[in-house]
Amino acid sequence: MSKTRSNLDRYDRAYFDRWYRDPKTRVKSGVAIRRKAALALSVAEYYLEHPVRTVLDVGCGEGNWLPALLSLRPKIRYTGVDASTYAVERFGRKRNIRLGTFATLEEIGLRNDYDLIVCSDTLFYLPLSELEQGIASLAHRSAGLAFLELYTGEDSLVGDFPNEGLQSAPFYKKMLASHGFLSVGSHCYLGPDMAERAMQMEQT
Repeated sequence: MSKTRSNLDRYDRAYFDRWYRDPKTRVKSGVAIRRKAALALSVAEYYLEHPVRTVLDVGCGEGNWLPALLSLRPKIRYTGVDASTYAVERFGRKRNIRLGTFATLEEIGLRNDYDLIVCSDTLFYLPLSELEQGIASLAHRSAGLAFLELYTGEDSLVGDFPNEGLQSAPFYKKMLASHGFLSVGSHCYLGPDMAERAMQMEQT
């Protein structure tokens, strides 16, 4: 998600057709998303010690995580947030997706605790100021685990990724830690209220 209207307008149906549906150009398949969902659910439930009940998916696009989550946990209550007016108009009511950005998370009526927070394939689009603003908002909403996909300038990336502006791993780790997130591996971070549950050798 991005803050400017000119950038937001590009996330139309053609964008999602290209990167998520067309077999020749898509960067994520339903099978790949299901693997991520299974990982995030398993790690969250390991620390929560109960099934994940609530999920907040920020930068959710068309809500492609929802079918994967429901196939694994049919009773999950899902809330999506995205800046694409196309995605919200098409899927908002059906998949419970709200219009919003990382900069407006405090303004769109979100609850204050979620067992699992997901930010997949979105954080690398954000200016640093908006990224940190969003991370701060997510920190006090995380009652369990956050799956936060962050990529560095040293990672090998394929798809609709920015050509510049990606930071180093130490930079991102310091920023997340400053808001109370604790890394337990593979893009999984315990929220501030859960961090004490991780043993030393589980931390990365």
